[in-house]
Amino acid sequence: MKCFHYFRDKSRNGRQRSAPELKEKEQLDFSGAERVTKSSSSSASPRGIPELYEEKGQNLRVFSLSELKRATSDFNRLFKIGEGGFGSVFKGSIQPADGNGNPVVVAIKRLNKDALQGHKQWLTEVQFLGVVEHPNLVKLIGYCALDDERGIQRLLVYEYMPNKSLEFHLFNKAYDPLPWKTRLEIALGAAQGLTYLHEQLEIQVIYRDFKSSNILLDGDFKPKLSDFGLAREGPVAGDTHVSTAVMGTYGYAAPDYIETGHLTAKSDVWSFGVVLYEMLTGRRSMERNRPKSEKKLLEWVKQYPSDSKKFDTIIDQRLQGEYSKNGARKLAKLADHCLRKSAKDRPTMSQVVERLKQIMEDSDEADDRSVEVSENGQAEAEEKGNQLRSSELWKKRMEHLAKLGESVESAGRKRFMILHRANVSS
Repeated sequence: MKCFHYFRDKSRNGRQRSAPELKEKEQLDFSGAERVTKSSSSSASPRGIPELYEEKGQNLRVFSLSELKRATSDFNRLFKIGEGGFGSVFKGSIQPADGNGNPVVVAIKRLNKDALQGHKQWLTEVQFLGVVEHPNLVKLIGYCALDDERGIQRLLVYEYMPNKSLEFHLFNKAYDPLPWKTRLEIALGAAQGLTYLHEQLEIQVIYRDFKSSNILLDGDFKPKLSDFGLAREGPVAGDTHVSTAVMGTYGYAAPDYIETGHLTAKSDVWSFGVVLYEMLTGRRSMERNRPKSEKKLLEWVKQYPSDSKKFDTIIDQRLQGEYSKNGARKLAKLADHCLRKSAKDRPTMSQVVERLKQIMEDSDEADDRSVEVSENGQAEAEEKGNQLRSSELWKKRMEHLAKLGESVESAGRKRFMILHRANVSS
């Protein structure tokens, strides 16, 4: 997962449980005791993830280890489609829960037995994805938890996303470059997913690990946020933030969160701004093999502001100029807004969604105008061609008439000479 961890979580319980239900001693940072409160008001708090999971968690399917072994040919490496600090992901095929119908293709995440905080993050993911439901969030189908003499087994079963991640398509040269319009659609879908988490649930959810590798793409390149192992409940009424150990991925975490450990929804907004610049430039947030001035994406793009003449320098060359220049400048301005130093000055994700919709509309109108100009230009060219052809025809016609006139005049002179000679001889 490429995470950094600044502070140890001293409250972590050494005992690990096999079941996904939250017990009294295992609250996974959901406890209000970790929140920093502005007021001592005792207003009733909304239901948290544990309570919501009690209501909705039964929709998840419980798999046996033998089922998932059959689904992946005993986790054959030929079926491996991903790997990270948490473990490996395999493509598999499972039977429907009722046993009827065709097998369903799924992605199965198997945690390493010795993965750092593996069980805790697995449990967090089960709890959150058992509660949330949105077109732009990956669907968790079920899980497997087994403790035996060989150790603990922790697995998650998701819907299968055939087009891998945004990261693959942005940075892997083996793939065709994502068209400009597709990039905007992916940005909008991801923003809508974050908006749902921040503003449309009974409780606020802070994703905490927004990055291009966690934006998966379905068969139609529709984006879905995945990997909720670091997700946390947001602050409740009267609180300004959640205090927690600093975790996430280097290059994407908000500086205010890194410095203070104060987590808010605006931390996700910062990460979104970083990904917008990755989509604009086709560069990773950190690239160590580049010159010093270009290693850190955000420091490099500062040299080419959106209102400068050299702004086009930063645009992904793989687009080959096939993008809306005006739209690209507006997208960079939106990214800058998300990356403001003060968290309170950053927009909400619902504001980001509205701005992205406007940018897409403007880009479409620009394309329409371009087509119209092109069509008008073609019409003008045809008109000029017609005028040119008419002119040429007129010229040829006049030359032909002139020749006819010369012929008539010549014939007239000959007749005049004949008559003149006849008169003289008489």
